[in-house]
Amino acid sequence: MKTHIFGLRAGILTQLIFLIVAAMLLINVVILNLYEKDLIIEKEKTGRLLLKGIEYITANTIKDSEQEFKNIYFDTDFASLIQEMLDAGEYMGIAIVNISGESVFSIGLDHEAKQYGLTLAMTAMNTLSQSVNNKGVTWGVLWPRKKELYLSTPLKYKGRVIGGISALSSLVPVYETLRRSERLVIIYIAIDTLVLALVGIYLLSRIVVNPIHKLLRMTMEYEGSEFLISTGETPANEIGNLTRALANMLKRLDENKRELKSHIVSLEKANKELKAAQNEIVQSEKLASVGRLAAGIAHEIGNPIGIILGYIDLIMKGGLTPEEEKDFLTRVEGEISRVNNIIRQLLDFSRTSEEERIRLSIHSLITDTVEMLKPQTGMNKIAISLALTAENDNVIADKNQLQQVFLNILINSIDALSEEGDVMEDAQIHVISKNRNGLLELEFIDNGPGISADKVDHIFDPFFTTKDPGKGTGLGLSVCYRIIEALGGTIRAESQEGKGMIIRIDLPLNSDQYTSSGEPV
Repeated sequence: MKTHIFGLRAGILTQLIFLIVAAMLLINVVILNLYEKDLIIEKEKTGRLLLKGIEYITANTIKDSEQEFKNIYFDTDFASLIQEMLDAGEYMGIAIVNISGESVFSIGLDHEAKQYGLTLAMTAMNTLSQSVNNKGVTWGVLWPRKKELYLSTPLKYKGRVIGGISALSSLVPVYETLRRSERLVIIYIAIDTLVLALVGIYLLSRIVVNPIHKLLRMTMEYEGSEFLISTGETPANEIGNLTRALANMLKRLDENKRELKSHIVSLEKANKELKAAQNEIVQSEKLASVGRLAAGIAHEIGNPIGIILGYIDLIMKGGLTPEEEKDFLTRVEGEISRVNNIIRQLLDFSRTSEEERIRLSIHSLITDTVEMLKPQTGMNKIAISLALTAENDNVIADKNQLQQVFLNILINSIDALSEEGDVMEDAQIHVISKNRNGLLELEFIDNGPGISADKVDHIFDPFFTTKDPGKGTGLGLSVCYRIIEALGGTIRAESQEGKGMIIRIDLPLNSDQYTSSGEPV
């Protein structure tokens, strides 16, 4: 069995890297937002200092003039100085309005930005408060952000408001700075992830994976009968607890295995004894049937023996022609063969043999069984009809066992048709065969007196019999039931008092695991 420790290590490494990267990225996002916020706040502080400086320069330009802050000429030196201040503070431009809301100076602004800046400057002048506004959208580092920053403040001279100033700064350089820093951060995250992952997988391998690998190796190599885990060497953690629990489980498993082997040996012994007892029962029932057949066979043998003795007497007296003597000897030989066949049939049936399942023709077996019963007393008064119409009568079974089944059933029918030794009038036995749903169905029907419905359910029970004491063991049909069930078939009975008996047998048809000669493949 192949172990997948590499898969476990790879899985842990993958999840560890994922967790480290996810944690660092989340931290990076938080730090990035804080850094972005700090840069913008610094940008605002720079802008406020810039506005203060511009306010100071503008005040010096007015030079204590009592004229309104209107239509004042700002020379190129003033504009150059303002531009230097804007460049130093990384601002794009400014817009200044007077107390009347008229634009008096602007630099570095396009028309749209100038109009928006003048509006903000007037608002600051009218509200006497500073304001921070944003306009436009650009791509930040991870998501869209505001593009421009507007700072507005009232313009004061000697404590009185004379106008308003608005300064514009682009936030795009801030985001560019953050993106440049982010590239370095990503490189640092990759390096940190690699280092932490290697350290983490080393520690996890030593603490988790290697002990599990060792545990798996020991369990796969375990063959029982030895205690292969030393609980004293296990660490005092969950892996150690698992190792100790596994050691205890293997110890109990080994004890259970030995106990199970003991039970199996006992069961095998009991099974052999039970099978031997069953075989003895089957053999005793077979011998009971042989004893039952013996009287009829003795009568059947008596006739040919009498004929043989008559022919021998004639031959011994002499006076016969060679042709007559040869004819008498031929007839003696025929009668001896007849006796031999009768005795051999009985001996073959009564012989104890190991079970051997072969392919059998049930029709032939039924015919042979009926022939075996013909010498019995009263059989000449019982009409036996065989309607063996099944197209397929081949089944896999032991010949002697099935013949015993048919013999027991037919003997029971003969007994039922005989009253105090006399066969009842119009006694009949019908044997029918047919195929249905892959089965061979057999019916043994007699027109005897039958039995009551409450007794039909018990006729296959051991030692149950409806015969007079001493005339039956009660094992015949029980043996039949066991034999048929062992073949995978079924046997059942139907009867009503005064309406005869029907024994139905279903047997599975032949499969391809036996040859046409009946030998196992």
